[in-house]
Amino acid sequence: MEFILSFVTQSLVQSDGDFWLPPRRSTYAVEIDWMFSFILYLSAFFFALIVGLMVWFCIRYRAREGGGPQPSPSHNLKLELVWTIIPLLLVIAIFYEGFRGFMRLSVPPQNAYNINVTGQKWKWLFSYPNGYVDEALHVPVDRPVRLTMTSEDVIHSLYIPAFRLKKDVVPGRYHTVWFNATAAGEYDLFCAEFCGKDHSNMITKAVVHPPGEFEKWLEDASNFLAKMPPHEAGEKLYKVRGCAQCHSIDGKANTGPTFKGLMGHEVALKGGTTIVVDENYIRESILEPNAKVVAGFQPVMPTFKGRIKDEEITAIIEYLKTLTE
Repeated sequence: MEFILSFVTQSLVQSDGDFWLPPRRSTYAVEIDWMFSFILYLSAFFFALIVGLMVWFCIRYRAREGGGPQPSPSHNLKLELVWTIIPLLLVIAIFYEGFRGFMRLSVPPQNAYNINVTGQKWKWLFSYPNGYVDEALHVPVDRPVRLTMTSEDVIHSLYIPAFRLKKDVVPGRYHTVWFNATAAGEYDLFCAEFCGKDHSNMITKAVVHPPGEFEKWLEDASNFLAKMPPHEAGEKLYKVRGCAQCHSIDGKANTGPTFKGLMGHEVALKGGTTIVVDENYIRESILEPNAKVVAGFQPVMPTFKGRIKDEEITAIIEYLKTLTE
């Protein structure tokens, strides 16, 4: 079995992708493709064998004129052992290789670079060790990367076909998965679990940077507050932090109230009170979203306490000031 795996693996390494799957861009993609192909062609072989024999038996032993019932032959012990032992050995081999692969994918290397992933309707957020958050996954090439993932609302599933990586993201708990990207470039990243009406829009990119470029990108991207006017930085945060998924800027109500013309206006709250939307109310709504909920909306917004900086809140407030009626 080891010899066959080694031979097929070397053949797959020399090629790039196959008929069924996109090009391989992670270290364990070859192993996954091998197992996929092995099970696929094994199933096709037995399907053809069984159906072929069934058709031949139907023709060979069809009813004929003048024929009658014949005594049933006794069982064939050798044949029964063959068709029991061979499938059993094949299933054991598939389980063995599958379990080995599962364990390798489940236990990341000690030196893996950690990125926190949050799934929410309907966006992915990737948090880096320095606190920067981006809506696309950026990673260095030829370096193990561990993703620590959770969900803010419902079950999502992070799927990067080129890496052969797919893992469910469940609210209330953390899941980890790791990979080692082998080629720089941009690759599709999907949600593979139906999560609501905009599930099909939960699409972004996994960007693999060439050697030495990832650190430069992270440093430059993390300093956007110092390089952009406050309202432009606030607009970027509005998109990146997931505000756009629930709060429109065109006046239409969504899961949450629209941001258009919100600043400086009086809004009705649950309980019958009213409040003027100012800087303090916006700050409180970001850090304590359920403290003062606007009437007609459900308290479903998660808190950003500990996840957002004061200067980021200020930038968001400056952006809201530009959304006049």
